[in-house]
Amino acid sequence: MTHQHNPTDENSDVTDVAAERVRIFDTTLRDGEQAPGFSMDRRAKLRMAHALEALGIDVIEAGFPHASPDDFNAVAEIARALRGPTICGLARCQTGDIESTGRALEGAHHSRIHLFLSTSPLHREHKLGMSKQQVIDTACASIERAKTLSHEVEFSAEDAMRTEPEYLVEVFSAAAAAGATTLNAPDTVGYMTPAEIAERFAYLLKHVRRDQHVIFSSHCHDDLGMAVANSLAAVSAGARQVECTINGIGERAGNASLEEVVMALRVRRPLFGVDTGIDTRKLYPTSRLLTQLTGQAVPRNKAVVGENAFAHESGIHQHGMLKHRGTYEIMHAQDVGMGETRLVLGKHSGRHALRQRLQVLGHTPDEGEMDIIFARFKALADKKREVHDEDLEAIALGHDPEATGPWRITQLNTNSHMGGSASASVRLTHDNGHEVGEAAIGDGPVDAVLRAIERATGTALDVTQFQVRAVSEGGDAQGQAQLTARHAERDWRGNGVSTDIIEATAHAALAIVNRIERQAPAPQPAAVAGL
Repeated sequence: MTHQHNPTDENSDVTDVAAERVRIFDTTLRDGEQAPGFSMDRRAKLRMAHALEALGIDVIEAGFPHASPDDFNAVAEIARALRGPTICGLARCQTGDIESTGRALEGAHHSRIHLFLSTSPLHREHKLGMSKQQVIDTACASIERAKTLSHEVEFSAEDAMRTEPEYLVEVFSAAAAAGATTLNAPDTVGYMTPAEIAERFAYLLKHVRRDQHVIFSSHCHDDLGMAVANSLAAVSAGARQVECTINGIGERAGNASLEEVVMALRVRRPLFGVDTGIDTRKLYPTSRLLTQLTGQAVPRNKAVVGENAFAHESGIHQHGMLKHRGTYEIMHAQDVGMGETRLVLGKHSGRHALRQRLQVLGHTPDEGEMDIIFARFKALADKKREVHDEDLEAIALGHDPEATGPWRITQLNTNSHMGGSASASVRLTHDNGHEVGEAAIGDGPVDAVLRAIERATGTALDVTQFQVRAVSEGGDAQGQAQLTARHAERDWRGNGVSTDIIEATAHAALAIVNRIERQAPAPQPAAVAGL
């Protein structure tokens, strides 16, 4: 009887069977970075490269050295700084490109020049103006030159999946004979389906003449939303390198998402029978670093690293998760470095999840109290997208979770200077009639405003998350500031909306201060001596 592995077991990794290694080739800094909206300067690229090294990436494509002096310098700096992964630079099959890439990679512990040349009939006619034999001759001459300037050479047949299969075999056989050790068959325009990809790679592996150490690589784009599925199909057919990017960034609709490919190979290891060298616990931190460097957020529903990837709101799902996490999760949040699974409390949540969260917060209501709390929770959940811990605290204590105050802003001023510090002053009034004004200096206007509010209210806020987004359009668009701050070993959240983003931040910070103060225990009257 064949053993059926259960991917939701607590110890889901199979370690008793040796598996082949699939190299992870990361092109976040080249294909990803060249996409509109994702450009990074040299310092940002170096930070990202160090994170990719810590993640366990086998090959880092650091850039396209001949494209610009800044790209050349970034590749050269990364090549000198990193010692673990192979550092790769992209080059066209042109002498200038190859020479530039070789110079950029001179300081690398292990280097690779990644050559590409179009092979499809469409590209041969309209882009290159070259015959089939000219393409082969150009590729081979370029590979032979690149071999003298780097430790290894990868050859990519651009638009391979729209190239005649028989001709593609001819091109790759010649490239391998010339000295290429990795043969990349990209789906450049994201045209193929998984079944077609698997068939094409199986055909190439069967017919291309090459030494045993020469491996095939997959590079899939996401134009039809199948980049990850196509990459996995290529692995199933025998590809032993996958080219991908953090968060799936890249040209047009993007590349195959690295975190999705890696976790699919891990969770379904019995199916694929391969391993990667990736430390999956660093996937989420690396994803978040990229969003910080580019300013481009990850969609909440993004697989593996999205905010909702390990969050459950439905009462049915939450009830199942409380009994056994395997009911609705095939991997653990900790596996990707995200922390704990979240049971999000909203209008779809049930009584079981609410009681469990109240217990975590230190409240153990009896059934009668629970009826009242549940009714108030449902009423609030119908008005809010998500009910947070501070809302539950207010409900459990009999307070109004939608109350405002006691602090209100009556005056706010900020000043900042290019390349220097910023200052802010605030004047606040309290419901008890108290009025206070404070000023502070910070690293920027947001930091200065937060410091001034802390001084004015006497409440320390350790900000752990700060997000800003537009909630309307046009020159007078409103911005929403969302703050998460740590106080008294708890996370507190606040939102603020204004056409001035600094003012929105001040309102968000004050919302947190107000929640903390409203939920503080009422002061007890002083004891009278002798009684």
